Amino acid sequence: MLMAEVLAIIPARSGSKGIIDKNIRLCNGKPLLAYSIEHALASKLITRVIVSTDSERYAKIAREYGAETPFIRPSEYSDDDSLDINVFEHALEYLKRTEEKTPDICVHLRPTHPVRNPKDIDYAVQLLIDNPALDSVRSVSKSKQTPYKMWLINEENKLVPVVKCKISEAYNTPRQYLPEVWMQNANIDVIRSKLILEKHSMTGTNIAALKQNIDFDIDSESEFLKTELFLELKNKLENGKKLTVCFDIDGIIAQKNDGLDYSKALPLQYGIEAVNNLYDKGHQIILFTARGYITGKDWSEITRQQLKDWNVKYNKLIFGKVAADIYVDDKFLTIGDLKWLNNLKN
Repeated sequence: MLMAEVLAIIPARSGSKGIIDKNIRLCNGKPLLAYSIEHALASKLITRVIVSTDSERYAKIAREYGAETPFIRPSEYSDDDSLDINVFEHALEYLKRTEEKTPDICVHLRPTHPVRNPKDIDYAVQLLIDNPALDSVRSVSKSKQTPYKMWLINEENKLVPVVKCKISEAYNTPRQYLPEVWMQNANIDVIRSKLILEKHSMTGTNIAALKQNIDFDIDSESEFLKTELFLELKNKLENGKKLTVCFDIDGIIAQKNDGLDYSKALPLQYGIEAVNNLYDKGHQIILFTARGYITGKDWSEITRQQLKDWNVKYNKLIFGKVAADIYVDDKFLTIGDLKWLNNLKN
């Protein structure tokens, strides 16, 4: 296949229950579905972009961002129980009936993924073009949980392993010795149109992997806020701006201890490396601590000496954070999330 007709379909129904009107909700200043449209338009191999929606309001927004909306999806393919195959079969059959056209390849871009690299789309499409034996390509990310330590409970209330492997008693084996497991992340799916129409399948049986290290599938308010923060930081960095990043000391830079004697605190090397990496890139680092809030003791001299001994790089140290059982913040990231910042262009 030298030249392929590649159709991107972006399903955007209007009946989201978890987050009302999720697909058009503003995310860092743009409707959520706009990101997937932009990704499709930025692809070098996608030849047509269609948004399949049951809402004229959604369709209007989709057209404003450059997508086609040749139909309004029927309600029977737009409820909570509708499957991807229903949506794609409807779109392809519509085009075949009204235009006498069927694209060679379909690209499934879900609007709940506003973080996506168009180069990954082209890689997946090209992989399918170059390998006629492949039915589809599906994006996957490393699973945070391993199925080798998961169980079913049978009728006798006995535990039965969900999956088995060649390792005896895999459920008692350290995770690092178990097979690496990947989970579909719903970011990019590429499939031959004939499989959808002839075999009524969204994958076929010969499926290639598109490995990714991202997973931004929005299905909750917390995921929405986290993704919006990521996009905001990404835009700032790509525009050459430096960030002001505030770190708690205990739990990020120093290991937490059961008591309030901070003189016994030990360094957390992973956190220190992350902080120093950001500092070396020119970002403003503020350390903020609740040390002394409960005891009333002045820990400033000991804390400064620890930071010096541990070679922590920072711009400002502030005492006075309130000691609380829980903190709620719309700009909160974990230490593990810092890989986002350190991997972003800046």
